[in-house]
Amino acid sequence: MSGLRAMSLVALERIVVAEGGRQILSGVDLAIDRGEIVTIVGPNGSGKTTLLRTVLGAVRPRAGRVRQAPGLRIGYVPQRLALDPTLPMSVGRFMALPARPPAGAVPAALAEAGLPDIADQPLASLSAGQMQRALLARALLSDPDLLVLDEPTAGLDQPGSAAFYRRIESLRNARGCAVLMVSHDLHVVMAASDRVICLNGHVCCEGTPESVASAPAYRALFGEGTRGALALYRHEHGHSHDHGTRDG
Repeated sequence: MSGLRAMSLVALERIVVAEGGRQILSGVDLAIDRGEIVTIVGPNGSGKTTLLRTVLGAVRPRAGRVRQAPGLRIGYVPQRLALDPTLPMSVGRFMALPARPPAGAVPAALAEAGLPDIADQPLASLSAGQMQRALLARALLSDPDLLVLDEPTAGLDQPGSAAFYRRIESLRNARGCAVLMVSHDLHVVMAASDRVICLNGHVCCEGTPESVASAPAYRALFGEGTRGALALYRHEHGHSHDHGTRDG
């Protein structure tokens, strides 16, 4: 199949998912290569989270096939984590669940996620943005080949969202891992991606952020407003991606 590459970390082939008699995904192809940032966008109910759960193996498709590279390590960052705010747990203790990582791994992961020196703080004291970075740090402990994030900046303001996505980009650059994420932050996340997939039960369009932002199927779902914001973000970001020089 032309869209799927033999060396991909994960490849979904003609995936069909149905729940409760309703078809959620139909004929979805998706391949993720090492080192690329792929973002899934789409309206509510378009199957974005279901697609992530299929990649993670939590959803079994009715038809189609999911292929993974041998020994693939996946780190998962959920949209949010329901925790009892009165739970007397430090950040470091949370990071060590369910299995204690090697000595020094927790402080190193927290620093890489932008939260140095907070291992001893109560988990309940973290802001929403800090909590998302803690979840990111926890995902990094497995040294993932693929980071999967489900709307990781839900509840953050736009500057906080932009900072989080820049952190993801720097992690990709440093580690060479792939990133697959779902987001509603169209004005920011489009510019933080190498490839964007517009989903509405099926793949409406995919490609570079610029090509998707100008695609008729994308405009039909989201309107015309993203293109100017995309250019503004790129200007503020300071650079555009160079696909020819990035190590993959």
